[in-house]
Amino acid sequence: MSINASDIAKLRAQTGAGMLDCKHALDETNGDFEKAINYLREKGITKAAKRAGKIAAEGAVVSYIHGAGKIGVLVEINSETDFVAKNDIFKALTVDIAMHIAAASPKYLSREEVPATELENEKSIHRTQLEAEGKPADMIEKILEGKMKKYYSEVCLLEQPFIKDEDKTIEQILVEKTSEIGEKISIRRFARFELGEGIEKKKQSFAEEVEEQLG
Repeated sequence: MSINASDIAKLRAQTGAGMLDCKHALDETNGDFEKAINYLREKGITKAAKRAGKIAAEGAVVSYIHGAGKIGVLVEINSETDFVAKNDIFKALTVDIAMHIAAASPKYLSREEVPATELENEKSIHRTQLEAEGKPADMIEKILEGKMKKYYSEVCLLEQPFIKDEDKTIEQILVEKTSEIGEKISIRRFARFELGEGIEKKKQSFAEEVEEQLG
């Protein structure tokens, strides 16, 4: 059945959950409002939403090195208290997130960080392709929404499918851990380094490669 915006807004107002979580809950329960509330509670989303306004300034900066020094990651993950930062669940989460960043190579933390020029360029490329295929204008805009959603899921850490459970995004993992631990858990920033990244390497001829190997 079709889920309208007013139902989503009503569910959000009552539970404090995000718009996408509310829409998903209503989709999963065929629009049944009470079942949708229970769904959000069972998933721990309602509990996590209540902590969304809390300040998380403790936590840890975690490092991860992969491939014998080929890839390195630094990530700051915050909690509300230093006590939780020493929790085994929190520690395991920080390692998982750092490993994910190493493997998935996100460019940004969230879609809000993506530069407007980059977004417009991405849309322009897809729009040109769709126009060349002869797609009508109204269809192009709908297709672009899907294209951009996929783009965000590729470049934004919070929207990427978690490498250990691709049915969940990193943001959903944070919500689950917030509910499980009982404190707001958030990612503040990260940096990923890959050996030689950005350096233009000189292409050698076959003769040069042989000469180099022979010394």
